[in-house]
Amino acid sequence: MSKKKLSNLSDLGGFVFSTNDNFEYDQNESEATPANKQQNLEALFSNKGRGGKTVTVIKGFVGTDADLKALGKTLKTKCGVGGSVKDGEIIIQGKFRDKIMEILKKDGYNVKRVGG
Repeated sequence: MSKKKLSNLSDLGGFVFSTNDNFEYDQNESEATPANKQQNLEALFSNKGRGGKTVTVIKGFVGTDADLKALGKTLKTKCGVGGSVKDGEIIIQGKFRDKIMEILKKDGYNVKRVGG
């Protein structure tokens, strides 16, 4: 299994390191999902590590895992294909980038086309 590359401190998953004996970390995991208009998503094609099969990947969603899974399920249903939600990304089987971008724009998301 390949390791995920860490590009900044937030990739550590919110760990806090302190040498203060009296430090108390208030773990607030109720990350509210911003409104659709405040979301900046990226839609791209990928076939790396998938046996040459092309998938459409949606990146950049900010919010709870439940909301991400619900959005993934909606996209899979409207496209009529399979897919999954992993590591904060929605993976849809096949080349459906343009159709997914239309669906997301109708729902009020800001979507950017990435790649060819």
